[in-house]
Amino acid sequence: MGMTARVLAVDAGNSKTDVAVVAPDGTVLATARGGGFRPPAVGVGPAVDGLAETVKQAFTAAGVTSADHVSACLANADFPVEEEQLATALHTRAWGTTVEVRNDTFAILRAGVTEPRGVAVVCGAGINCVGMRPDGRTARFPALGRISGDWGGGWGLAEEALWHAARAEDGRGAPTTLTHTLPAHFGLPTMYALIEALHLEHIAPTRRHELTPVLFTTAASGDPIARGIVDRLADEVVTMATVALTRLDLLEEEAPVLLGGGVLAARHPQLIDGIRDLLASRAPRAVPGVVAASPVLGAALLGLDAAGAPEEVHARLRRHFEP
Repeated sequence: MGMTARVLAVDAGNSKTDVAVVAPDGTVLATARGGGFRPPAVGVGPAVDGLAETVKQAFTAAGVTSADHVSACLANADFPVEEEQLATALHTRAWGTTVEVRNDTFAILRAGVTEPRGVAVVCGAGINCVGMRPDGRTARFPALGRISGDWGGGWGLAEEALWHAARAEDGRGAPTTLTHTLPAHFGLPTMYALIEALHLEHIAPTRRHELTPVLFTTAASGDPIARGIVDRLADEVVTMATVALTRLDLLEEEAPVLLGGGVLAARHPQLIDGIRDLLASRAPRAVPGVVAASPVLGAALLGLDAAGAPEEVHARLRRHFEP
């Protein structure tokens, strides 16, 4: 591609899409934000149509009609066949001469590292982990929920909290203050009332994830069951990270392990301390950190990597997103 590539960077998550148009010298010409990207729910065509709106906004604001390279980090691109399908769909839009599609977790990893090297674990609605090396090798998991062996993520944590609270209230399980804190969040008196409201959809199913912060607050107040769930999440995060580091032969050298997504970015002390402690014993050379940078920066940096852009171009781009 040479070193004069204009990059269209796309970071499309389940809840929102960020787009940036980056000049060959690393200057950000324009950014735009759009809605979530959910091909499984709406189909690839309509999902890409939604992206097109946001891309058009950014191109118009930048005063350009296309880019040289499209670097798209997309939610729900979990298998290579899905990446290929989405890359084909993006090619037909003619936004750029070359197109590279990756899972959106790679954007969070690349945003937090100075070179494409290390591992990221993202815990938002779901949980996922990816790793990369400068030579192009990657490590990843399908991350589709229980069928692909996952545990954790905001949805999973809320479900786990509900399970323990339901059993505590009716006597099948050990007592926990989750029995009170979960229904109280919705202004309800008992778990029985909450279970009924969720079942009859008097509480919208999408609101279930609101219970994850309640779980962490309950854990912070000392509840043993809630604390057990948080400890289990720390263990799960470190297990994924250690497997990815091992696959990439990074376990024996200093390598970043970055934490991202809403649940990890909230920096709950018990969770972050638990992750640090477990990493210290299982991957002692790993350097943990929480990614604060916008993931679209990561998508743009991956685009600059592909274009072979020099370091000062990377630095100029970073300054825009990390003032």
